[in-house]
Amino acid sequence: MEVVKRNKGIAQKIILLLLCMMANMIFAQKYVSKLDKAFKKDLEVIAESERKAAFKASLSPVNLNTGNYDLKYHRIALNLDPSTTTLSGVVTSYFTAKENLSEITFELSDNMIVSQVVQRGVVLSFNQNSNDEVIIVLPVVQNVGVLDSLTITYSGSPISSGFGSYAATTHNGNPIVWTLSEPYGAKGWWPCKQDLNDKIDSIDVFITTPKFNASSEEYIAVSNGLEQSQVTTGLNKTTHFKHKYPIPAYLIAFAVTNYGVYSHNVPNNGNSFDVVNYVYPENLTTAQSQTGITVDIINLYSNLFGEYPFANEKYGHAQFGWGGGMEHTTVSFMNNFNRDLIAHELGHQWFGNKVTCGSWKDIWLNEGFATYLSGLTIENLDGGPQFKSWREGKVSTITSATDGAVYLSDVDTTSVNRIFSWRLSYSKGAMVLHMLRKKLGDNVFFQAVRNYLSDNQLAYNYAVTEQFKVALETESGLNLTEFFNDWVYKEGYPTYVAEWQQTSSTQITVQLNQTQSDLSVGFFEAPVPIRIIGTGGQILDVIYDNTTNGQQFASSVTFPVANIAVDPDYHLISKNNSSILNVNLEILAKELTVYPNPTQTTIHINAPINIQIKKVSIFNALGQLVLETENTNTIDVSKLATGLLLLNIETNLETYHKQIIKK
Repeated sequence: MEVVKRNKGIAQKIILLLLCMMANMIFAQKYVSKLDKAFKKDLEVIAESERKAAFKASLSPVNLNTGNYDLKYHRIALNLDPSTTTLSGVVTSYFTAKENLSEITFELSDNMIVSQVVQRGVVLSFNQNSNDEVIIVLPVVQNVGVLDSLTITYSGSPISSGFGSYAATTHNGNPIVWTLSEPYGAKGWWPCKQDLNDKIDSIDVFITTPKFNASSEEYIAVSNGLEQSQVTTGLNKTTHFKHKYPIPAYLIAFAVTNYGVYSHNVPNNGNSFDVVNYVYPENLTTAQSQTGITVDIINLYSNLFGEYPFANEKYGHAQFGWGGGMEHTTVSFMNNFNRDLIAHELGHQWFGNKVTCGSWKDIWLNEGFATYLSGLTIENLDGGPQFKSWREGKVSTITSATDGAVYLSDVDTTSVNRIFSWRLSYSKGAMVLHMLRKKLGDNVFFQAVRNYLSDNQLAYNYAVTEQFKVALETESGLNLTEFFNDWVYKEGYPTYVAEWQQTSSTQITVQLNQTQSDLSVGFFEAPVPIRIIGTGGQILDVIYDNTTNGQQFASSVTFPVANIAVDPDYHLISKNNSSILNVNLEILAKELTVYPNPTQTTIHINAPINIQIKKVSIFNALGQLVLETENTNTIDVSKLATGLLLLNIETNLETYHKQIIKK
């Protein structure tokens, strides 16, 4: 870990925070099902990898000094050697004024030194301060709506502790440089505006490196968008990438090492594009056997949510040194090529990259969706039982603690660990989406999400939770305020106790009682799945729209009921659910009769519908056991001696005592 001296205290804080993160992950693992554990490791490190940003920056509020201009374009020209930690750059930015500007502020970590700012050939005055700001004095006032540009030249050694925005490390002895800027780390390596309120309309990225490393292997650079050219000048090579879609600062990235490169083609209804994979040579054979599934998952997501959002350019993977993945637009940086990791990061291209959360309080719109899409991949490629196990694992993770909301508070956004909480932003966010799907039905839910992604105000822009809610309400016609209050904005989960009784041979009544794990919610409204189980193994699944505590429901049945189960397939966020047979035992005892009495040959036991006969033991007047039967209501007593017979009738409820006369 390479940290400049003045950041020693910060490094110590990072170590302490990491220890807390590790403890939290170890604790959470106790509550995950076996199937979920199989891929939870890769998905949880996604959360960890997205906690990686500059911790110093995460303790600061959003920079209010960058809100007075609108970015249009960046030309980012970088010069670096992967075998060193130094970086130099020249960044040209085009912007329009949102108010009359006499100065303009960009964000850049104070260890990166600006040497010059130029506007149309004129060198401008600037001040670089300890708040990671570059404040540039404009030669004349730039009026509202006027487009202008300036160029910042800078250099330095970005802090590369492994948890910041820029890392210069090795793989298999080969140098690699890569960036990972979410949420607050873009300013760690280039002058930018990293608030979630202004996407850059388009970018050009030029990466100049030595052409070869010390082993005479060619350096390959990767960044957002389409590669335009590779130009060799002497011993150096410049690779040019162009990205023509709106993009926030945190999703701009690059990586350089001795990659092996190969592609898969996605037909995309005639508008084909490539999945370009940049992989370490030592992992090339394994990766080639794994990444082909990306095409199938793209087709799945395209069918569900609309065309891949960046089909005019590419999708791809670039292997990097962090334990997880990061969804940089058009190229996800990947530690490995596990299918679930591929599915998660690919899902972000729709949710997070096309439509980006409008604040870090709304991060679940990125991470909850990407996590749910990895679940949809399991549902569609593996089947229902595997998807059920996935949901079970998510519910177990969510309910491993009794508190926690999907939506973050202002204070929460100062903690990178809380922003990227695996339990809340990822797992609970994903299950809230599944609950909305069950509440609205598949057709309405998926159409509403497609509408959300294609909304002119949201597509390739930012969205907040309330805008997603409006999209769902508009398509469904439902008022979802109470649902969002309970499940998104407030904390905890319900526990259900279902009291049931079969009131006749054709009807069962159920009363749903609920307790809440956190005091922030008085009652969780939800459609509650109930499974009615017959004495012969029959199953009837019903859904009760539970809006009040103690609410009663009735369902028609065609079989004697043995039991009911609350949410047996894990469609709800809930825990420790149970059911109770609600009966009056005294009345049932009177209704259980034995006939004929007296009898010569056979007796019949008439039991109420809630009672199942398990065993009948018959004793003579001396207390001797003379006959025993199981699971029958009809008993042959013709061979027994005449006289008084005592019957012990064991049932699913209790043991009843009757007596008859044998003639």
